[in-house]
Amino acid sequence: MSDSEAKEKFSKNNVVLTTETIKVDGFNMHYAKAGNDTFPTLFFVHGSPGGWSAFERYMQDKDMLSKYRMISIDRPGFGYSNFGDAKNLDDQSKLISPLVRSFQNGQPMYAVGHSLGGPMIVKLQMDNENLFTGLVFLAAAVDPGEEKPERWRFMLKGSFLQYFLPGAFRPSNEELVYLKSDLKETDKEWDKITCPVWIIHGDKDTFVPVGNVEYAKKKLTKAKSVEVKILPGARHFIPWEQYDDIKKVLMKLPL
Repeated sequence: MSDSEAKEKFSKNNVVLTTETIKVDGFNMHYAKAGNDTFPTLFFVHGSPGGWSAFERYMQDKDMLSKYRMISIDRPGFGYSNFGDAKNLDDQSKLISPLVRSFQNGQPMYAVGHSLGGPMIVKLQMDNENLFTGLVFLAAAVDPGEEKPERWRFMLKGSFLQYFLPGAFRPSNEELVYLKSDLKETDKEWDKITCPVWIIHGDKDTFVPVGNVEYAKKKLTKAKSVEVKILPGARHFIPWEQYDDIKKVLMKLPL
C-alpha cells in the first residue's frame, strides 16, 4: 500500500495519517503516524513478515485516538524501510532507536510488539534505558528455547533459491535465521527491563507457543509489574482476531 493510498483510506474515516521516510545512518526508515502529537504514544512494531499497516485498525479507532498518538513503523527490510535488506535485532535496534527518541514528547510512550516485534521492543528497551514507559507483548517470540532449528531456512539464505521466495518472505526468512542467536544474546540482559510489562498470548498459538509466556515471566524479575492475559482458543494472529481484548488492555494503560 502506497503512502497516498494509505492516507486516502484513513481520510475516509476522517483520520489524518502522516507518513515519512527518514535516513538513519544512510538507511531508509519509514513510519506512519496518527493522532495528536501532544498525547501519550503507542509505538507499534510488527512481526515477520509484516509492515506498519498491521496496526492500521488501531490507528483509525476513535477511542484510541482520543487518548493516544499512534506510530507504526516498517521494520528494517520491510515495507518502505529498505525492503529486502533484513537485519538482526542488534542492527535493527541501532536503526529504530534514534527514530523512537525523535518521537519523545514528554508524555508516556508504550511499545507494542507482535510476534518478532516482541523481542524487538525488548531489545530496544535493553539498549536504551527508560526509552519506553512500558512494554506490551502480543504473542511475543522471546524464548530462545522455543525457537526450533529449521535447517531449511539456513539452506535458503545461502542459496539462489532464496530469490524464489515471494515478497516479504525473503527478508523474513533471513531475520528468522538470526533470531535464535539473537534471543540467546538478549537472554543475558533481561535485568535491564524495569518498566511495567503486559503479556497477551493465545493458548492455541502454534507459531509462537504459549510457553514463551512462562519464559518471559521468569526473566522479568526486575520489571515494575507483569500482567498476563492468556486468551483461550486464540491463535497467533491476536492483533486482528482478538482486537477487542487487546484494545481493552491498551485503553487501560496508566498515563
